[in-house]
Amino acid sequence: MENKKLLTLLAVLTLASGAFAASGVGGIDIGTIIALAAIFLFLLIFAIAGFKIIKQAEVMVIERLGRYRKTLTSGLNLIIPLIDKPRKVVWRLHRNVRGRTYIQTIIKDRVDLREQVYDFPAQSVITSDNVRMQVNALLYFQITDPTKALYEIQDLPEAIEKLTQTTMRNVMGELALDETLISRDTINTKLRLVLDDATDKWGVKVNRVELQDITPPPEIEAAMQMQSTAERERRAKILVAEGDKRSAILRAEGDRESRIAKAEGLKQESILVAEGFRQKQILDAQGKAEALRLKAEGEAAAIGLVSSAVPADVAPGYLVAIKYLETLNEVSQGAANKVFFPLELTNVLGSVGTLTEIWKHTGVA
Repeated sequence: MENKKLLTLLAVLTLASGAFAASGVGGIDIGTIIALAAIFLFLLIFAIAGFKIIKQAEVMVIERLGRYRKTLTSGLNLIIPLIDKPRKVVWRLHRNVRGRTYIQTIIKDRVDLREQVYDFPAQSVITSDNVRMQVNALLYFQITDPTKALYEIQDLPEAIEKLTQTTMRNVMGELALDETLISRDTINTKLRLVLDDATDKWGVKVNRVELQDITPPPEIEAAMQMQSTAERERRAKILVAEGDKRSAILRAEGDRESRIAKAEGLKQESILVAEGFRQKQILDAQGKAEALRLKAEGEAAAIGLVSSAVPADVAPGYLVAIKYLETLNEVSQGAANKVFFPLELTNVLGSVGTLTEIWKHTGVA
């Protein structure tokens, strides 16, 4: 375009200089002046056209007389106008506007080296279990070698799109419906590896592939919805059953703990009762022993008094007689209405005689 403008300007200047040279003005060769001005202007435009400013992350592929010459990088570059020309880049992209797909053609003379995203239109694929569904994908790629991207493939975006669609059909055709719905990461990884290997000779690096949407047929989607509902109901029932089971276990554990605590209480109570009864028996025995001891001491004191008051040969008989009479007294005070007399009445009379003898010695009337 710039070369055409330059040639047109030069043609106009040449015609003007010829007209002025034919007419002449005031004896001055106007044609010569205009020719010189045209040459100066041509050289100026030629010099300006030779400078190319390339932006960051962009390159320009230069051809000289139709053959690849060099690749201009970012910054100020110098070329030879009319001889060196930038290679035109034609991009045909699919644009989705209000549900309708349009093809947009973009022509430019520079190659963008930044990562680009390409949104493919939804396409139909068939799974290994013969289910047809619509799949929409995003492709993130980056041009690493502009020369290969322009000379190894005619239309890079269209080639990448067709390759991605074919690869997607092959990859998803190996999987069943359920696997395609739960294995998106696996599908993305397989697609990226295959596309990256295939586009390497085009000077393109495929960074990642993302499946945007997987749309199964309406009847399959309805069946999946029913399956999902049944699965949620099953899980709810399992959770309720687990809750009932846990509740029953907790109640059983509570009852067991209660019975254990009650048994421990009864055990402690029995131990305390037995301990109290044992202490009572010990105290009773100690009381009885003390009473017997005191009684023995009293009897010993009584014997001592008797021994000191009566002769030695009379004292034993006296004590026996006293014990005998006490025993008869206890028998007579019982609840029975019968009176028992000892068979050995002579012993009783002997005891009475002994008492009489004691009274004599003691002087008791």
